[in-house]
Amino acid sequence: MRLRKARGLGTVEMASKVGITRNTLRAVESGDPAPSMGTYLRVMSVLGVSGEFALLAGDTMRPATPGSAAARSRHARPAVQVMVSADASRHQAQDLQSLALHQAAIELVQSDPAYIEQAQATLAHWLRDGASRSAGLWKEWEEVLRRRMWRKVLGRTRRAQELRQASPLVTVLPDATRQAVLAQINELKQGVVLGDVQ
Repeated sequence: MRLRKARGLGTVEMASKVGITRNTLRAVESGDPAPSMGTYLRVMSVLGVSGEFALLAGDTMRPATPGSAAARSRHARPAVQVMVSADASRHQAQDLQSLALHQAAIELVQSDPAYIEQAQATLAHWLRDGASRSAGLWKEWEEVLRRRMWRKVLGRTRRAQELRQASPLVTVLPDATRQAVLAQINELKQGVVLGDVQ
């Protein structure tokens, strides 16, 4: 809702641009799981939020939790064509990868807090090694790790990008996880179909 309002779009105009009803738009903005993934993706596209497609797609490619309504459904999962755009500059493509790697690292540390200690140890080592242009960012990372301020790292701001570039967090990712995330992002940049293809 905040992003729509920041773009100066009312609910009627936004719903019209996406091709949905105002009620469906309200459901999307409130995070209701009832609207289809395609609806969420169209809303994101109209708002120009392309970088988050990778994170969203990562969740979509996971199988349904056993016993959940999605797993019991008799309906075929819809296929959604997702294209993640990256301009010619390497920076946008690299930041898309960085964003996905950080999402994976955050999921890892949330499942096992020992990984936070590993990232903190890496950060302490970097800070001990002497002066660096990244020292200010590393000091900020101390607070991010201590207070679990993940939104600050996953943001779309310039500061979030700078933090990701000086990050100790992705150092905790096992190599297999890192390679899987990078392969997934490369596929997304080519354009992939998510869901069952019939």
